[in-house]
Amino acid sequence: MNLRRTLTVAACLLVIAASPFVGEPLVGENGEFIFWQLRLPRMLMGLVCGGALSLVGATYQTVFANPLASESTVGTLAGATLGAVLAVVFGLGAGVAGLPSIALCAFAGALAVTLILTAIASSGRASINSVLLAGIAISLMASALSTGLQYTADLNSMFTAARWSLGHLQQMRYDGILIMLPFVMPSCALLLMQTRALEALSGGEERAHSQGVDVARLRALTLGAGALAVAAVVAWCGPIAFVGLIVPHLTRLTMGASRRVLLPYSVLLGGAFLVACDTLARAAMPGRELPVGVVTAALGAPALVWLVARRRG
Repeated sequence: MNLRRTLTVAACLLVIAASPFVGEPLVGENGEFIFWQLRLPRMLMGLVCGGALSLVGATYQTVFANPLASESTVGTLAGATLGAVLAVVFGLGAGVAGLPSIALCAFAGALAVTLILTAIASSGRASINSVLLAGIAISLMASALSTGLQYTADLNSMFTAARWSLGHLQQMRYDGILIMLPFVMPSCALLLMQTRALEALSGGEERAHSQGVDVARLRALTLGAGALAVAAVVAWCGPIAFVGLIVPHLTRLTMGASRRVLLPYSVLLGGAFLVACDTLARAAMPGRELPVGVVTAALGAPALVWLVARRRG
């Protein structure tokens, strides 16, 4: 197991380090600009987004005791998409304090949806399966509203909304990273601080209660912190699917299932996974570029099928 962990960490670090050098050769002043102002910020954005999404996914899978739980399940992605579509269709202007209106509305939509579930989870009157079903219902409702709004929009607004909804990591300089970090870093730190409580909860609610864990408070805390991190990611980069669902399973296979190992290593593997997907999106079609959300979906869907088949086996 130690050798497997070492090899996995080495592979992740190699992928991350090699990413900025893949693609057009970096020659002269133009190459220096591409490296420092385009590729390096993009790689850092992939690390932040992938690490946050995978950590939230690993946390949600523990809290819901469901291997298919993720930020998509609890409606965060669907709420963010609905907020962004509202901003595009109704033309809500340039934004506030330099932030695009799409990002602000996506952030508000993601938080609004997840706060509803947080309130349900913290009330103590609903089982965790009921909270999960409520999240799926809210996701379906938000997705339907988003589709309906796009249907009524003009062609330009529809194209903008569709392009945003595919997910992207395109960055110019480091502004996006600096905007996201105040939301993502405290949220991820708070989730990592719950490792002991989540480890107890992984053995069942009775075991968690016997070890002094307030399960209702833990669920509300993890849902709220996870929503804040995912909302910041989605607001700036769009909904990037499958990272929070697939990476925690891959981390269990390579690193182990203990939450003391699973949570921190999910951050590393999630960052490396998204950086690798973005590198593939840049290099797959020379002269063009695929949205990274398309690549994560193309890789994540077969991986999910394989994991389900392996679990049944």
